Amino acid sequence: MKSPKLHIVAAVLLAALAGFLGAIAAERWFVPDESGGLHEFVHEQLDLTAQQEDRLDRLEERFAIENAQRELAVRRANAGLAAAMDSEHEYGPEVSAAIDEVHTSMGELQKATVRHVFAMRSILEADQQRQFDQQVARSLTGSPPE
Repeated sequence: MKSPKLHIVAAVLLAALAGFLGAIAAERWFVPDESGGLHEFVHEQLDLTAQQEDRLDRLEERFAIENAQRELAVRRANAGLAAAMDSEHEYGPEVSAAIDEVHTSMGELQKATVRHVFAMRSILEADQQRQFDQQVARSLTGSPPE
């Protein structure tokens, strides 16, 4: 018989991994890396007008609230997965349902992020949109800048 402590450790590690993957999905576009991240690209490379900057700031403020709520939902779902794994100690119906909940909350976070990306795009002029679209594609595929 396996130790209950081992099951708890395994559950915590799996929940942490699921949380990490969810964070990567959300941060892929918005956390600065060597190439600067999407927000930095928009602010620093697209030569926005004052009106565009103002609209972008308002979009970012609203998204920050929604993003925090969605990330909290992912953490709650991960905690539910950890509890289900600790309860069942095998891949049973509780664990399966908890995994589905993690996937649902991660999917909602990704959908909110994509909606935000399109909202950002909508404030741009045609040439800016072309540049933005290229940066989004690079962000999603990990391609180096041209």
